[in-house]
Amino acid sequence: MELRGTVGILTGASRGIGVYLAQHLARAGVSLALAARDEASLEGVADMVRSKGVRAITVATDVTKRSDLQRLVKRTAAELGDVDLLVNNAGIERYACFEGIEPGDIANILKTNALGPQLLTRYALPQMIERRKGHVVNIASVAGVTAMPYNTVYSSSKHALVGFSRSLREEMAEYNIGVSAICPSFVRDAGMFQDSKGGAGAPRLAGSVSPVEVAEQTIKAVQKNRPEVIVAPGLTRVVDVLHALAPRLTTSVARRSGAYEFSKPQH
Repeated sequence: MELRGTVGILTGASRGIGVYLAQHLARAGVSLALAARDEASLEGVADMVRSKGVRAITVATDVTKRSDLQRLVKRTAAELGDVDLLVNNAGIERYACFEGIEPGDIANILKTNALGPQLLTRYALPQMIERRKGHVVNIASVAGVTAMPYNTVYSSSKHALVGFSRSLREEMAEYNIGVSAICPSFVRDAGMFQDSKGGAGAPRLAGSVSPVEVAEQTIKAVQKNRPEVIVAPGLTRVVDVLHALAPRLTTSVARRSGAYEFSKPQH
């Protein structure tokens, strides 16, 4: 899809990968509705977007609340125009042994990472279907195509997001609407991994990617209508194929690499 002159919604836009996504989308010519829970924190991102010569609005949005999601779509259409692009980027995680995680945390992760994107997509899609134009991007994770112990709820939510993306893509093909899942590995310098691990480097075998790489690959996925992109170094780029063909071997390698021990909470 040609991005210049389009209107997009970006959730999780106030920090982490969201800031990089906003910058690259603005450079590509997308006017943006920037969404996050704290609207004040979005103002600097909005100024940056406007400096690229496109329009931007900020909308306080809790993606676990249906009323917020409906309001986000309505405000975008009223102030910027019909939605052409939706980037579901908001997400949370919690490193923990599963038996010790609070039930409320389980519910909140699933609502934020899996249910919220599906509901927001449901509210935005009718505008795209009517015009036979649009693209939905779901920022998932390598944890959505393989095992990630000690981040089990996050991993399950990203598996749900990948499955949603794959199925919706086939359903929307007749309307000329693309759907892409972006699956980064450990992201350094910004984002949840950086926050959770306090700047610790990822296991060497697993490697890491920059937020700029994630943003660049997201832009390409929309422009070329790519169904799924794993943003990762080395063999991790084909971890979905490896896990599908040889799950025991894949998890054995991951365990020996130190990736699982790295994720395990320290008591």
